[in-house]
Amino acid sequence: MGMSVPLRAITVFHAVARSGSITRAAEDLGVTPSAVSQQVQSLELALGTALIGKSGRAIVLTEAGERYFEMIGSEIDRIMEATQRIQGFRSMTTLTVRATPSLSTKWLLPRLSSFITAHPDIELRLDGTNEPTAFQKENVDIEIRHGTGGWPGLFVEGLVEESFRPVCAPALAAPGGLAAGDLPRHLLIHSVKSQVQWPHWFTRAGIAPAPRWRRLLFDRTHMAIDAAAGGLGIALESDLMLWGDLRAGRLACPLADPPRVTVVTQWVTCPPDHLRLHKVRAFLDWIRRERDAWAAERDALTTL
Repeated sequence: MGMSVPLRAITVFHAVARSGSITRAAEDLGVTPSAVSQQVQSLELALGTALIGKSGRAIVLTEAGERYFEMIGSEIDRIMEATQRIQGFRSMTTLTVRATPSLSTKWLLPRLSSFITAHPDIELRLDGTNEPTAFQKENVDIEIRHGTGGWPGLFVEGLVEESFRPVCAPALAAPGGLAAGDLPRHLLIHSVKSQVQWPHWFTRAGIAPAPRWRRLLFDRTHMAIDAAAGGLGIALESDLMLWGDLRAGRLACPLADPPRVTVVTQWVTCPPDHLRLHKVRAFLDWIRRERDAWAAERDALTTL
């Protein structure tokens, strides 16, 4: 006779492993932290191996804990979802979309109302995270990932070819009022994770910048864009991210004829089996339509 499967303890361990915290798991489950610890200990006893250890105040999974979590993660998520659906608690289908904070705030959010209106049955959860998704461990349906593409084993589709250009507040330099050679005299705003950096742009513009120039650095595109809109300096950014600010006149290109620098930096990605889900297909159809409409609008406004 094998012992009965300690399902309660398994779901408690899953909550701890997913949140990385006994306190947070306790909050999620509506029980005390000591009850959580007891359940995890009873599971460790049943399995005959330690699943979690401590590292300072944080908890860490042991190697066995990691492997166990990997094996049960998606199954427990499915059980929870099935249970909630039967309870009627989830008469809604939740679609979890992960995208960087910059793409989320600058491009996705201004467009979301059309998706929400078209799909009243889908509850959308937008997860603004820079970390690439570990799909087998995390409850994410689809990710718009910043990078160079080419992730084996995943469905990957480039969102759109973006055009990078210098921009600043019109009060700092009139649109078309500067030559490329004037730029190094201004404070240049850098997005440190951007795929198009100032030195590359200077090369494309055919100018040798001064050996030193004044820089202001950000690790988030949306912060660099807001800094430029605030008149702090000149940023080098993609028209996809700049769109709202260009349209509103908060930013403009200070060069009459900037060199054309184009690159795809945003990729829609998920495991191929997610494409079977109605909610994922609905989002893909929607984002492709939005992308096409955006590209048409951009191409019509060649003055930008």
